[in-house]
Amino acid sequence: MQTFLFLKVVKPVLSRLRTLGRGKHNMEPKLILTVILLLLTATVTADYVRPKRRKTLHFPWKPRDSSLPQQVHISLAGEKQMRITWITDDNNSPSLVEYGTSSGEYNCASQGESTSYSYLFYSSGKIHHTVIGPLEDNTVYFYRCGGQGPEFQLKTPPSQFPLAFAVAGDLGQTGWTSSTLHHIGQCKYDIHLLPGDLSYADYLQHQWDTFGELLQPLASARPWMVTQGNHDKESIPLFKEGFASYNARWKMPFQESGSSSNLYYSFEAAGVHVTMLGSYADHDEYSDQYDWLKADLSKLDRRRTPWLLASFHVPWYNSNKAHQGEGDSMMASMEKLLYAAGVDIVFTGHVHAYERSKRVYGGKPDSCGAVHITIGDGGNREGLAQGYKNPAPEWSVFREASFGHGELKIMNSTHALWSWHRNDNDEPVRSDEVWITSLASSGCLNEKSHEFMKTFMLALGLAFTEMPARLTG
Repeated sequence: MQTFLFLKVVKPVLSRLRTLGRGKHNMEPKLILTVILLLLTATVTADYVRPKRRKTLHFPWKPRDSSLPQQVHISLAGEKQMRITWITDDNNSPSLVEYGTSSGEYNCASQGESTSYSYLFYSSGKIHHTVIGPLEDNTVYFYRCGGQGPEFQLKTPPSQFPLAFAVAGDLGQTGWTSSTLHHIGQCKYDIHLLPGDLSYADYLQHQWDTFGELLQPLASARPWMVTQGNHDKESIPLFKEGFASYNARWKMPFQESGSSSNLYYSFEAAGVHVTMLGSYADHDEYSDQYDWLKADLSKLDRRRTPWLLASFHVPWYNSNKAHQGEGDSMMASMEKLLYAAGVDIVFTGHVHAYERSKRVYGGKPDSCGAVHITIGDGGNREGLAQGYKNPAPEWSVFREASFGHGELKIMNSTHALWSWHRNDNDEPVRSDEVWITSLASSGCLNEKSHEFMKTFMLALGLAFTEMPARLTG
């Protein structure tokens, strides 16, 4: 491509400029070079034509047995356990999951719980949540829901590195969503992270049903760990606002991780601790979420979990013109805790584009800060956020308004490979890639300011002398 550009564009211009340079114009060599670079840059930029927005998917009604499982998805539910969630139209269907390591042979069974909810004129089906386990690591299990219906299969995450995450936020239910899900299905991953805005249902409850149907082929096979976004909230003037549908349908391991709310929780896999925070739950220094975060981080053992990830919906570092400043209040109260604990990577959504930062803290590049990745480009109905602030901030490394998904492959305790794959005419194109070194191996956890770490430990309610072994590794 570069050779073509040189022959067709740059070389003729260069010849013309040289001719002008010999005459009365006498152009400076630096000016000639500047013109060439501008032409080359303009040509490369124009070479990629961003695809248009795609329509919302249509889901035709299909007759089905009321007792058969629908919208099956799974999530981690504590050490060596998995939560199976599904919906039936039959309120008498049991919350039973039978499972085993051979197809058609279910030598284990678990009984769970169920719930339902109503909103305006909508009433959900019976929502089943059943925890199975203990399960072997890195093992395929076959399972059946409700004592009948089709067989599903899942694979548990490994107990040791490598560990792979697929990451995509702001999914919605459009043609681009289908493309993103297809690409995710082609990659090898152990856990999916979704930093908010799942169905884009807002208050239209039937769209939660179609979203569950859309996700089932992937979400029934690998654990999907999610946090809430603004489009997951019911919001109609004069009516009660909240996350009734999200909380009923997408139960995460909040109780297992000591949280009092499904809007924020944590989980672990292999040598990775993941803290999922709630942008739409109270987050000031007097909130329950803030207290829970302090407690969650205080339990970390970086020798056992050398990698620390965090995810929430509204980005703190965002050079896009969309949603500027919306994460400032949460950042003001919580960034210092994540920095002191040594968070390696933060995943967010909300802005319908992709952006990756340097390691950053307090608005400036910091080699001991977190890499912030905005990935709200899963396929939402609102389209892409194409306007960026210029010039780019010093902390911004890569940014592009395209739909796509990310893959994080944590190879070992020290190195991970991050890649972002643009949806380019239904083909996943790897457009950004970087190796990331864990803070636990870089010395940062030992080099942080003595006073800063002391302040952090006092906020946790621990004696300063308790800090080194568990948090620094």
